[in-house]
Amino acid sequence: MSSVQQKVIKHKIGLLNLAAGLGNVSRACKVMGFSRDTFYRYQAAVEAGGVEALIDASRAQAQH
Repeated sequence: MSSVQQKVIKHKIGLLNLAAGLGNVSRACKVMGFSRDTFYRYQAAVEAGGVEALIDASRAQAQH
């Protein structure tokens, strides 16, 4: 995994962790500048495929 991919994942996990810590998805999204829809897509990806699922397929293909 490249350092760019690691940074992307870290930022996305940060949103999930902030929401868990605050206990408020809307507030976490507002603080980090994400939509709630984006939060729930990230959450679903992690539940379905783990942290690795947060790497966008388009970004992974662009680096090959």
